[in-house]
Amino acid sequence: MFCKNFSRPWHNEEVLPITAGKELEPKKNKHPKDEPIDLSAFKGEWYVVHTYSGYENKIKIDLTKRVETMHMQDKIFGVLVPEEQEVEFKGGKRKVTNKRVFPGYVLVNMIMDEDSWYVVRHTPGVTGFVGSGNKPVPLQPEEVDKILRQMGLMETKAKIIDVNVGENIKVKSGPFANFEGIVTELLPDRGKVKVTISMFGRETPVELDYEQIERV
Repeated sequence: MFCKNFSRPWHNEEVLPITAGKELEPKKNKHPKDEPIDLSAFKGEWYVVHTYSGYENKIKIDLTKRVETMHMQDKIFGVLVPEEQEVEFKGGKRKVTNKRVFPGYVLVNMIMDEDSWYVVRHTPGVTGFVGSGNKPVPLQPEEVDKILRQMGLMETKAKIIDVNVGENIKVKSGPFANFEGIVTELLPDRGKVKVTISMFGRETPVELDYEQIERV
């Protein structure tokens, strides 16, 4: 339906729960998987809301304040702006930037009725819900799980990685596509491997999804 197939890791964007006194703050120096999302805080279904592109984070903040002032915390539970990390190499230096995956969209966890619809729909910058005709349609559970897992907000089952440390591999996709490297570490709980790639005459360590590599 709405979910896409992403080949790059997602940035651990904050999910802003609309509950009194409790926010899920991302922790520094920890991998996203170390901070799994507390799904019990989100009691509704996830809906996709169309917004003006470039205003997603402002709308997240404005909607949160609007829910609190209108006392709708029992029907609207969270706002999410999915982002992913993009890795570039310029002048031999590694640069990581955050990129919105769904420009012009935010995800809202809510119990849908006329009142909650009104609060979200009439937030400045919101242009409507994604759905069939005029009826908002929630994301399917498997779509939500995929988004949250790729953002590191849910635990991911360990993957079997059929390569060994010291093996030569070739990168199939992503910003390092067609580069060759040597496996230096296996991370099966995250479905990733650490690889050393030769770039610009320097040995550069990178972390890749298992699906991005193949044996040479």
